[in-house]
Amino acid sequence: MLRLYNSLSRQIEEFQPIQPPHVGMYTCGPTVYQYAHIGNFRAYMTADILVRVLKHNNYDLKFVMNITDVGHLVSDADSGEDKLEKSAKKEGKTAWDIAELYTDAFLKDYDALGLTRPDVLAKATDHVQEQIDLIKRLEAKGFTYIISDGVYFDTSKLADYGKLSTLDQIKEGARVEINEEKRNPRDFALWKFSEPKGTGPFDSAQAVRGSEEPPGSRRGDAVSRRHMEWESPWGVGFPGWHIECSAMSMKYLGETFDIHTGGVDHISIHHTNEIAQSEAATGKKFVDYWVHTAFMLVQGQKMSKSLGNTYKLSDLVGNGYLPVHLRYLYLQTHYRQEMNFTWESLEAAKTALERLTNSVAMWDKGEGEVSKKFEEKFLMALNDDLNTPRALAVVWELMKSDIKPGQKRATLLKMDEVLGLGLQRAGKKPDFVKTTTGKQEAIPEVVQSLLDERTRVRAQQDFQRSDELREQIRGLGYDVQDSPSGPSLKKL
Repeated sequence: MLRLYNSLSRQIEEFQPIQPPHVGMYTCGPTVYQYAHIGNFRAYMTADILVRVLKHNNYDLKFVMNITDVGHLVSDADSGEDKLEKSAKKEGKTAWDIAELYTDAFLKDYDALGLTRPDVLAKATDHVQEQIDLIKRLEAKGFTYIISDGVYFDTSKLADYGKLSTLDQIKEGARVEINEEKRNPRDFALWKFSEPKGTGPFDSAQAVRGSEEPPGSRRGDAVSRRHMEWESPWGVGFPGWHIECSAMSMKYLGETFDIHTGGVDHISIHHTNEIAQSEAATGKKFVDYWVHTAFMLVQGQKMSKSLGNTYKLSDLVGNGYLPVHLRYLYLQTHYRQEMNFTWESLEAAKTALERLTNSVAMWDKGEGEVSKKFEEKFLMALNDDLNTPRALAVVWELMKSDIKPGQKRATLLKMDEVLGLGLQRAGKKPDFVKTTTGKQEAIPEVVQSLLDERTRVRAQQDFQRSDELREQIRGLGYDVQDSPSGPSLKKL
């Protein structure tokens, strides 16, 4: 039986889906205003392991993740600039261009780490009407009020507001500026009004012209300072950050669903407010299980731009490491424990993974049965609140065991369906692809791994997954070309 720590109950519980074997899971995705760093990706790694463990337990999973491309303001008090608009001003682009740039960058890194693509990748800007409709439901039930800068949720109207965190964690001060117009300090924005003409840096139609206007939006022009805004019953503006996750998760998973994941930094405000607005609107429990990933430190210090330690995946690759080395490093710390990244620990993870890969490459590649003993120990570790360090210990116990090499290999490859370390590639010579200049270059390991996976799912006639993998490979710069003799790659 799978057991998970539930942040809502503050204890480990047996996982019991609402409609077994079906499971609905939602993960808070990135705000796409800058490159994601390795601390961000730790939370997505937790989600990926949970997805793989659920599938390993034969659950039928629907996995949804959002892309926040509007409405996330720099202050937790719903004040200041929208992060995308601020980035647009800094980089001399439109907010739409910023969203596209950093969404693409995020997904490339996501794929490079071998993370499972969601069944639904939902962008906030594609679901503005759903957010407006949800706010209207809250308005009809008396949970909203309007002040000069937007429509707000009245937290005093909800008796159990703050049950995910405790109210003393949801207070103004420090990161939260005081807004004297709000009825209660903890009230939060559902819809923000665009600022009037003349109050911001984009008071020019020419300054915001860009790519084709998205359907339903009002691209910022001479009457607004914003690049992103929409008509609403309350006036021209844009949705708040929290409302998108409620609207999109309920659209795709129902008004009550099984699992919601994210980082611990989301607990006190974002996820607390998701619960409040969702349950106020529906009168039902929003989510059964809340799974949160702890922070990552770097060399024992908090990540910050001033310290220059907000490392991106490209920084690791530039220092000679593969994304899979970071993936192995993530696995070594339980997701609920604070993780400390060091270059020494990354080097040790690389060495350990190379030992595994080299062993698999040398073992008998003939048919071998999976060891039930080790498979059960491995699954027992993972089913105990995703205990990946203990699961890795089982892997190394298997490595040292006296069972036959063919059986070791079969067992380890079975385990790797959850670990995602690409061990099925062990011992294979790198394939080559022609570049646009006609030269030959080795296909990157992550691309080859995705190509192998696509070949496997096509043999099973899972063409939807095959198409998803094709797009992932394309996102990494390669086009898959199918032929009667098998697939080949062309570098874009």
